[in-house]
Amino acid sequence: MKTAFWHRLRQARPLVLSAAGMVTLASCSAPSPQQPITSPATKPFVADASVPISLFDGKTLAGWTLTDFAGHADPGVANGCIILPAGETLTGLNYTGKIPRTNYEVELDAQRVDGIDFFVGLTFPVGDSCASLILGGWGGGVCGVSCIDDDDAARNETTTYRKFDKGVWYHVRLRVEPDQIKAWVDDQTIVAVKIAGRKISVRSEVVPSQPFGLASYQTTAAIRNIQIHSLLAE
Repeated sequence: MKTAFWHRLRQARPLVLSAAGMVTLASCSAPSPQQPITSPATKPFVADASVPISLFDGKTLAGWTLTDFAGHADPGVANGCIILPAGETLTGLNYTGKIPRTNYEVELDAQRVDGIDFFVGLTFPVGDSCASLILGGWGGGVCGVSCIDDDDAARNETTTYRKFDKGVWYHVRLRVEPDQIKAWVDDQTIVAVKIAGRKISVRSEVVPSQPFGLASYQTTAAIRNIQIHSLLAE
């Protein structure tokens, strides 16, 4: 099951980015067997950086390691994108470099290539805890943060609903500050929650994604242009 996605690509035609920026079945190969899944940490995060730091070189999974979810598929790189193929449950990667705990922003582009569940499961530090930004969960449209006061993204005040089309790139931005978490999709605010005095955590099945990881659920996702920058430099 975990290699079925890449097997299908080898039997047919693999993923490629079209001129329109969509991931389609066309003309590139699956990740090379020589390409390491577990790699040394990339350049450490600089707390007072004035420019964003890229977390993905567009060619390899350097700085990322496979998240050991039961029933996962095997992530890879194709056409400048991280590909998280659909697994039996979750498929994911953890970043091995340094990440700030607060006062930072993360940006990335994400696409649901196939499947009907969440294609962005971004787990991130929040002070001494972690949380997850979910896009397209619970059958395709639920967005929010898991968990706040033990309620997940489908059951707390961050819950919103949005239609995500397959083959379309969405720009995602997440901001973490000591007293709030905010998130945007294509410049539309989807999360704006005060967190002072709240319990912040992740769902039990996502614990392996801590402190910073990407995941999809029974859905093939493409991720690109991942970067982070400190708010302390502003």
